[in-house]
Amino acid sequence: MVKKALIVGIDGYARSPLTGCVNDAVAVNAVLERNSDGSPNFSTRLLTSESNSVTCGVLEKELRNLFSGRAETALLYFAGHGRTTKAESHIVAQDGKEGSWGPSLSQILSYANNAHPNIPSSIIILDSCYSGNLGEVPSLGAGEQTSPIGNGVTILTACHRREGAAEYNGHGLFTGILIDSLSGSAADILGRITPASIYSHVDQTLGPWEQRPIYKANVQSFISLRQVTPKISGEILRKLPTYFKNPSDVFPLDPSFEPNRENVPKEFKHIPVNDDNTKIFKEFQLCNRHGLIVPVDAEHMYYAAINSTGCKLTALGAHYRKLAEAKRI
Repeated sequence: MVKKALIVGIDGYARSPLTGCVNDAVAVNAVLERNSDGSPNFSTRLLTSESNSVTCGVLEKELRNLFSGRAETALLYFAGHGRTTKAESHIVAQDGKEGSWGPSLSQILSYANNAHPNIPSSIIILDSCYSGNLGEVPSLGAGEQTSPIGNGVTILTACHRREGAAEYNGHGLFTGILIDSLSGSAADILGRITPASIYSHVDQTLGPWEQRPIYKANVQSFISLRQVTPKISGEILRKLPTYFKNPSDVFPLDPSFEPNRENVPKEFKHIPVNDDNTKIFKEFQLCNRHGLIVPVDAEHMYYAAINSTGCKLTALGAHYRKLAEAKRI
C-alpha cells in the first residue's frame, strides 16, 4: 500500500510572520519523497503559504483527506505558529484569529486515531510552539495529563507543552535536526530510519537548556520512514552466524588475512596472503568501523591479523548475528 504525507509550512501570517517554515516544509518534502537510492518513498502533498492560501478550511480538508481511505502510513508534518488557550491548543492557519485559530491538536489526534485500522501507522510531526500538548487532555481530578493516543499513532513534537519552537539559520531548530536525521544520521546499520531513532538523534543533539522535543507512541512495531544506504550490507550481516558459531566465539586471524606485509613479524613472513581470507578481513574491518566487531589483544584489526590473535563480536554485533540467525535480515 502507498505511504502518504501532508507537508505544511506557513510563513505568511498577517501578524507575526515567520521566516523558516516554508523552507522547512520544502526540505522535509524533498527528503521524504524518495529513499537515498532514488526509489519512491512517500507520496507527498506540499502545502505552503508561498504557493497556497493555507486557511482554516484548507487545513481541515487536507487533514481529513490525509487520514481517510487506505494506506500503509499517513504522515503529517506542520511548521508554523502554535497557539494555546485555556481550553485547547491549535496549529495556527494562515487566517487564524481569536476563536478560530486553526485545527486543534485534539482534533488532529482524533483524525489519526480514527484512521486505524485502514491506516495502520499514523505519524504526526509538529514544529510549532506548545506542540507538546498533542495527545494530552486534563485527567479527572488529578491535575496531571493523560495521553489518549490510538493504535498505530506516533507523535513527535519540537518542544514541550509550555515551550516555544525556535528558528535557526533559516530553519526551525527542531526541523533542521529532523532533516539531518532523515538524511541518514538517525539510520541503523541496515539504513532504516524510524520515528524512535529520529527522536533519539534530536534528543542527543539538543542540550538540557534548549527546547525539549516530545515523543509519544502507541505502536507494536517501529516503521521505517526512510531507507538510506546500509552501513553494512545484509549479505555481510547474514554471514555473522557462519563466522561466529556462538556469540562469544573468537575468530582466529593470522597474517594471511592482511595483504599489507610491511610489518609482519619474521616468524610469520612465510605465511602467504590468502585471497579468500583478505575478502573476509575486509568484511570484518567494515564491521569493526561500525562497532560490530573488535580486535582481540590488539589496538587495531591490522595488528590482530599480523600478530595472529583474532576478533570477536561486540554486544551490537551479537545482536545482528542473532537477527541473521533468526533470518530477520
